[in-house]
Amino acid sequence: MLKKNNILICLFALIISFVLLSIFIVHHPIPTIDLKISLFIQKHHSDLLDKIMLAISFFGELPYSLLMVLVVAFIFYLFKFKREAYFITSILTSGLIILGIKNIIDRPRPTEFYVRLVEINRFQSFPSGHVLSYVLFFGFMIVLMRELKTIPKLTRNIVTVISAFYMITIAFSRIYLGAHWFTDTLGGFILGLICLFPLCYFYYKNKRG
Repeated sequence: MLKKNNILICLFALIISFVLLSIFIVHHPIPTIDLKISLFIQKHHSDLLDKIMLAISFFGELPYSLLMVLVVAFIFYLFKFKREAYFITSILTSGLIILGIKNIIDRPRPTEFYVRLVEINRFQSFPSGHVLSYVLFFGFMIVLMRELKTIPKLTRNIVTVISAFYMITIAFSRIYLGAHWFTDTLGGFILGLICLFPLCYFYYKNKRG
């Protein structure tokens, strides 16, 4: 019971943090801290680094983000992890969440007046859909690799390391590319954790059942 209460407290804290950050963004579209962080991260750039950062962000672009989820879900399904495949597929619903919040907050993207633009994007800026989807998808991959002991240990370790790499680097990639402000990525990270909570909760609940 104590553990469950701690989880609920963490989830509540994340939700409150996201709401407060959203309110702050509405009243301060371009905070000084955002501009300073963007300029710091973009201070050292090169053609090679541009390509690396674009590669990191690749799986967050449509239609590749959609294909990644479906292909991975299909692989799990083929190897008889049907339940896991269904949960992975359910991650696609996060796209509706992110679009809804983006339209409500309606924060403009960074412009070349402020930062160096390596990538041009269509939708609103807050929160970062890339960061949300990476935290949710790759975070769930790490959870699955810890639970599915029938998968070879080497495979589980490789998937875990790759997943952690993408989760850690995606925020830097989005800021470096000029696609987002720091607070966009922070919002995406928090919202990704919020979405990961119910996904893991129902996964473990149904597993016990």
